[in-house]
This record gives sequence, C-alpha cells and structure tokens, in this order.
Amino acid sequence: MTALARHVVASPVGALTLVAEDAGLVAILWPDAGEATRVPLPETRDDASHPVLREAAAQLDAYFAGTRRRFDLPLAPRGTAFQRRVWDALAAIPFGATRSYADIAAAIGSPAAVRAVGAANGRNPISIVIPCHRVVGSGGALTGFAGGLAAKRHLLAFESAQGGFGF
Repeated sequence: MTALARHVVASPVGALTLVAEDAGLVAILWPDAGEATRVPLPETRDDASHPVLREAAAQLDAYFAGTRRRFDLPLAPRGTAFQRRVWDALAAIPFGATRSYADIAAAIGSPAAVRAVGAANGRNPISIVIPCHRVVGSGGALTGFAGGLAAKRHLLAFESAQGGFGF
C-alpha cells in the first residue's frame, strides 16, 4: 500500500492537516483532537502538490473567504457502512443550518440510533467538508467537536455571518 499524501494548511480555526489518496480526500485532522476523535491512518508523506490536496486547500480557502458554501471534492473517508450513512446525512446539512443528533438519526431511517449517530459524528474524518460542526445537541446546545468547541462556535458564527440560517 502506498503512503497517503498530507499537507498542512493554515485556517482561521488553526492548522489543518489534509490527507488524501488518489481516490479522494481521506481526512482533515485537527492538531489537538482528543483520542476519541483521532482518525487512525497508515503512514503519510508530505506532498503539497497532490492534486486532491491542492484542490481541497483551494476550496477551504474559498470557504473561509466567504465565496464557497459547498465543497466539490472527491471524498474517500474510511468508516463503517453506518458511519458513512451518517456522514452522507451530515453532508446534506445546508450551509449555515444546524441539525440535532435526533434529526440525523431520523434522516438515515434509524430514529432510535441517536447515540450511535453521535459516535459516528465524532468519528467523522473530514471535518468542515463533511460539516459535523453543524450538528448540535437537543435545544441547540453546542456539543463536542474534534477541533474543540471554540472552533465549532467560530465555524457556526462564520456561516451565520455569511448569510447562513444562524443557530
């Protein structure tokens, strides 16, 4: 197996490590993610010229500049079938909107799986692009996020200020 490519980019929420394989973006890693949200990956190598990483960096720059609301990248997240269903539901949350864990559980046809949805949300390897920051607790409470609650608060406020729905 060939090593995955990685490239660290600066962002308003801190340094993000982008990881890709030829098929697509595998992960966006936060520097201080807790063990529960850490994404296990095989060996990676620095490669800022990797086409997926170049495009991901450009789209993240556009997102943070306020000129992009949806990402159009090939994605290759590693997870179970259930996790991928949850991540697909996360990707459908509109820019600037929020959903509860119960909303996501209902959207994937498993309304009783709220805790499993929360666990899958916490294992989302491609934060921001697969917008797990848009998932909040019941009543709108901010809950855990791999990048920390300050980053989650920043992303939600940023999207709201860009004409999103608010939270």
